[in-house]
Amino acid sequence: MATRIVVDPITRIEGHLRIEAEINNGKISNAYSSGTMVRGFEIILKGRDPRDAWAFTERVCGVCTTVHALASVRCVENALGIVIPPNAELVRNLMFCTQYVHDHVVHFYHLHALDWVDVVSALKASPAEAEKIAQSISPWPKNSASYFRDVQNKVKTLVESGQLGIFANAYWGHPAYKLPPEVNLIGVAHYLDALEWQKEIVRIHTIFGGKNPHPNYLVGGVPCSVNPDDAMALNAERLAYVGTLIGNAIQFVEQVYLPDLLAVASYYREWFSLGGGLRNYLSYGDLPMNGYKNPDSFKFARGAIIDRNLNEVQEVKGNDSGQVREYVTHSWYKYAENQASLHPWEGITEFNYTGPKPPYQHLNVEDKYSWLKTPRWKDYPMEVGPLARMLVSYASGRDDVKEIVNDTLKRLNAPVTALFSTLGRTAARGLETKLAVHWMKEFHDSLISNIRNGDLRMFNNEKWEPKTWPEEARGVGLTEAPRGALAHWIVIKDRKIENYQLVVPSTWNASPRDAAGKMSAYEASLVDTPVANPEQPLEILRTIHSFDPCIACAVHLYDPEGEPINKISVW
Repeated sequence: MATRIVVDPITRIEGHLRIEAEINNGKISNAYSSGTMVRGFEIILKGRDPRDAWAFTERVCGVCTTVHALASVRCVENALGIVIPPNAELVRNLMFCTQYVHDHVVHFYHLHALDWVDVVSALKASPAEAEKIAQSISPWPKNSASYFRDVQNKVKTLVESGQLGIFANAYWGHPAYKLPPEVNLIGVAHYLDALEWQKEIVRIHTIFGGKNPHPNYLVGGVPCSVNPDDAMALNAERLAYVGTLIGNAIQFVEQVYLPDLLAVASYYREWFSLGGGLRNYLSYGDLPMNGYKNPDSFKFARGAIIDRNLNEVQEVKGNDSGQVREYVTHSWYKYAENQASLHPWEGITEFNYTGPKPPYQHLNVEDKYSWLKTPRWKDYPMEVGPLARMLVSYASGRDDVKEIVNDTLKRLNAPVTALFSTLGRTAARGLETKLAVHWMKEFHDSLISNIRNGDLRMFNNEKWEPKTWPEEARGVGLTEAPRGALAHWIVIKDRKIENYQLVVPSTWNASPRDAAGKMSAYEASLVDTPVANPEQPLEILRTIHSFDPCIACAVHLYDPEGEPINKISVW
């Protein structure tokens, strides 16, 4: 007889996510993913100036920040036919990669590592042995016995006080933890190192965009100017500082993040065959090298892979209304009676909550059970994210991607099929971080070269004034958020926003079943996963966290009297 377990809320993510799973004979036989909050940004944007949309959409999330602004300005530029200068494209690429490198490091250490690293076990470690292991895999200068001993004493003080602080309420001692105490100690130490490092890399956003989070953007270019004589503009000193930050990031990624990732993976090889889920992958691609209208030049390739066929990459078009459509069969929204699915340009965000009043024991999964719509590409459920990007770029023949993937698989003595897994998804995130941090140096060098050659253009003011716009226009802005394919669709009428729809990565991955009953990525990835202890479902967290869930926030749910419906605590 199946046992139904509920994990609500899933912690160490952005937003509110509920997972229900049925367990038969120690394995998950069925799973249901529910986004338990309503967003509604599409409603907020209606009637506003399209040039202001980026400032609203960027705040759909406190984690993704810059990528929503990028998708937004691109959809307006696409609608109005605006082409930005090469320097602006390079600055956007630098902003994009900064977000990736920061986000992926933070995800690994502060959101996902604790699924593999047992913090309490680190108390049993020998700092001297930890030093030997750490120095055998990396030249990171802080890897010393004295440093590891100091970290161990900090953790010991927390444990003895009975207050684990940031490490509280976890499943320490769970039988699924397999790392030796010394490797656990290394992981905890680098967790703390990453906390210090991550606040530095985002300074690049403040230099080009004025602040972080939510740096400034601009339809037609970027909101920064080049002036060697102005302390408030981009000058030689500021550009040199960006170069220093990039160099420090390369060191941290190569000497801390990637060695730790590979070390952890070597102890959990069985997870190279668990959590694969869907067999279809979608990437919009990004990082243009020859203009945004030329996807063939993108560092991350654009395309779709169906049924894990790496010999064929299918063409993806954002302006093809037959490709992307959204269903609400199992979502708390409604369409007209004769509309099963809609393309985002015709998208409707109309609430239709028919579920029980929370808190509830189980969702009615035969009916509507999520605040997320269900997008499909040519009616296929698709996985998006780092694994999809690496697979599409690999299958598209991108040499740098093929080289790093093949080299890593060789080092791990793993076949290509190992990528289709929980650990493959986690490894893909690390590999693209190494690519992105080196691409940053390339973009930075190109920007400086252009400036030295006299090209100071950062903004194209052509078609900036609404009087030059057509009465009606449609546009789409495609990008790759750290968590996967992100698109904004806009309809402009009478120079105002008539319709605006966002299809975000976690909508693809975390959505409920479609009209045909097909699972999305989260649900499919959990099937056949073993669960050692249903009371401590660590295995569910491992796979769900490998996607890095980000359920975009907007408003909370209240009852008619204005009281909160449900209160939860997270760790």
